[in-house]
Amino acid sequence: MTTPHYRMIIGGTEIDSDDRYELVNPATEDVIASAAKGDASHVDAAVAEAKKTFEAGIWRNLPTAERAAVFDRAADLLETRADEMVRLTTMEDGTTVRLANVFSVIMPSGNLRYFADELRRYNPDSPGELVGPPYQAGKVRREPLGVCAAITPWNFPVALGAWKVLPALAMGNSVVLKPDEKTPITSLILAEILSEAGLPDGVFNVVTGDGETVGARLSAHPDVRKIAFTGSTEVGKKIVESSVGNLKRVTLELGGKGANVVLEDADIRTAVDGSIWAFLMHSGQACESGTRLLLPSSIHDEFVERLIERLKTIVIGDPSDPATDIGPLISAGQRDRVLKYLDIAKQEGATIAYGGGVPAGDIFTKGFWVEPTVLTGVTNDMTVAREEVFGPVLAVIRYDSVDEAIKIANDSEYGLSAGVWSEDLATAVSVAEQLESGSVWINDWHMINQVYPFGGFKQSGQGRELGRDAFSAYTQQKSIQVGVEKKLENRAYAMVLSTPPDN
Repeated sequence: MTTPHYRMIIGGTEIDSDDRYELVNPATEDVIASAAKGDASHVDAAVAEAKKTFEAGIWRNLPTAERAAVFDRAADLLETRADEMVRLTTMEDGTTVRLANVFSVIMPSGNLRYFADELRRYNPDSPGELVGPPYQAGKVRREPLGVCAAITPWNFPVALGAWKVLPALAMGNSVVLKPDEKTPITSLILAEILSEAGLPDGVFNVVTGDGETVGARLSAHPDVRKIAFTGSTEVGKKIVESSVGNLKRVTLELGGKGANVVLEDADIRTAVDGSIWAFLMHSGQACESGTRLLLPSSIHDEFVERLIERLKTIVIGDPSDPATDIGPLISAGQRDRVLKYLDIAKQEGATIAYGGGVPAGDIFTKGFWVEPTVLTGVTNDMTVAREEVFGPVLAVIRYDSVDEAIKIANDSEYGLSAGVWSEDLATAVSVAEQLESGSVWINDWHMINQVYPFGGFKQSGQGRELGRDAFSAYTQQKSIQVGVEKKLENRAYAMVLSTPPDN
């Protein structure tokens, strides 16, 4: 059976390359498709198309209501292709069916409708301060930046692509997207959907290929005015270095080491289930995962015991089966990386209280699997507590006072997510306010709501995505001030010009 081949989209046309690469199902290691492997010349062509459409004004000059209507139609089209998107997402990156529906359909279609609604209410102009002579009138205007680039990861390609592409398009920019080389299929379908919804050719372009070539060229390209990236902190720093040539604006959503703080008065049953959700969603392959579980000594043993008993009910297996709770990791390299971290944790004195390897069974002889794993006896100076593992691994850390818990939670170079579990809302809010993190959830986790800004403190990134402020990230301000006084003595330039104006 011939596998499908996916091409880039540049200027509204499918573009192939002389080189191609295979896409592999991480649950079975079967080749599911091939994709065009773009190079710097494809990036240059895509940026040129984006720049041409921006300068022509075919999109940015449309009334905001017309742009919003394109987004609404795209949401409808995405929902009609829900089954296809879920199936491809599951094959592409091993996301379970239940999660794939959320992150490839429900969330991006909701983003489309949200940004459409906000766009209909959006006014690029705001009145300036009335400061008196010589400038008695003025306004502040927001205008699009030009060509914007987006580089997305493999774990949630459609959802995270939407966070970047949609506000950029909403504000009238043209966009070039580079999806992760492992997961380009659903991003290409998103481009098809936007085109069918009425987005003009060349306004949204997709170049597939590796980060070292395509991503690097986008980061350094002199005609790209803004770049948004989600991925590792290491790569994020390289993007910043590459962007300085033309002082690109940069939004970075990077790594995390989420501190999940359980207080003594927490409802243990709820907190156990929530802590599992915090670290196991998408097999732990989410930067905002709660991977450091901070437990008070008074309930530590009971909590860990209940946690392990609950983990025994988790179904790991075929991600296309609706009964499956967690699927594989994305690649053999990621599986080996996670297992290496477990070896290091044992060498540094941690105990594997549950899991710790590849699950047993015929289904797991192929694919890239790691069991849900709980490490106890972890201290915050251990490697597994300092570095992002990006797998189904939970590091349990004891504490003896709330002040100590806050200190441990904040003792990290990351600050993307955190959580607090408590029956006392006032106390939980007080603790949340002291945690150094861009998002803090109380009695829940992964509560990413499109009306709230999302991003990190410290080395977890810079800038924010989602919410109304997302529009600001893709615009630049211009002040227009009008001098209306005719008398020379009332004008500031009377200090320089001494000849009265003609009457």
